[in-house]
Amino acid sequence: MPSTPPYLIHQAEAAQLLARIDVVQAMRGMFRSLARGQAVQPAQQLVEFPDGGDFINYLGVLAEQRVYGVKTSPYIPGEHGAIVTAWTLLMSMDNGQPLLLCDAGELTTARTAATTAVAVDALAPATAKRLTVIGSGPVARAHVRYVQGLRDWQSIRLYSPSLVGKHGVELLQLQQLDPRMQLCASQADACADADVVMLCTSSASPVLDPGELHKPALITSISTNAPRAHEVPPASLAQMDVYCDYRATTPASAGEMRLASEQHLWDRALIRGDLAELLDDSAPLPDYRRPVFFRSIGLGLEDVALAHALHQLKQAAEG
Repeated sequence: MPSTPPYLIHQAEAAQLLARIDVVQAMRGMFRSLARGQAVQPAQQLVEFPDGGDFINYLGVLAEQRVYGVKTSPYIPGEHGAIVTAWTLLMSMDNGQPLLLCDAGELTTARTAATTAVAVDALAPATAKRLTVIGSGPVARAHVRYVQGLRDWQSIRLYSPSLVGKHGVELLQLQQLDPRMQLCASQADACADADVVMLCTSSASPVLDPGELHKPALITSISTNAPRAHEVPPASLAQMDVYCDYRATTPASAGEMRLASEQHLWDRALIRGDLAELLDDSAPLPDYRRPVFFRSIGLGLEDVALAHALHQLKQAAEG
């Protein structure tokens, strides 16, 4: 018997449905809606727990699709490491009723990587040949899948400290992602002469100093729930052309931007463009006379857009 909304989607089903969606195109469409003023992206809501830990609410409105939603993600410290979960609720703007509640783990991985892919496609030189990935987890693997066809990559090099000296299934899975994949023994080897470096870690502190690269490259960076997490030194922002997913909210949440502003007199007005501006051609493109930095923090609109796509698939399946 067909179920009725709200649909409850657990992780395994979310993964199956996402495999049927062009996630990168869904992100492009969402950012174009934002550029047209047909989407609303409020700032993240960070709420701290009294005894340690916090949760972040990611909000968003897609007016053309008549939906809004919220992803809520707690960071719960524990004796054996922090617990991080996430659930996305999709709501109707027409009747105020819930449409879908989804375990957002798979959605978060997909939209994070797809947003980076949109940025790489917009910002990387057309002649880019050498791609580097720092990290080896599910988010790093999703990054490789979504960007592997965006340029004529001659090499895709990956470095992850957790893989050094190891053998086994995980290494085989990484090598099977793309025949061009090379696993490197050091970060310096992985980054040598790179055109694009994708930082795909959960580190709360810098993993790459852009000044140590052999030549100016596009560096992309994502986020983690740790307070003020950042993958590049805050002082390095002044030496780069900086872009982000959404200039109205990212500087207040991205760890390196907050620290650069507080400690190094960096001004958020120096951001050259965000994805909405890049997709409507209102932001200048980089000339690569110095490194280019793209920072995403994870927007509620990204989660809402994918939740809406899952809802459409569920509706279509049930006629």
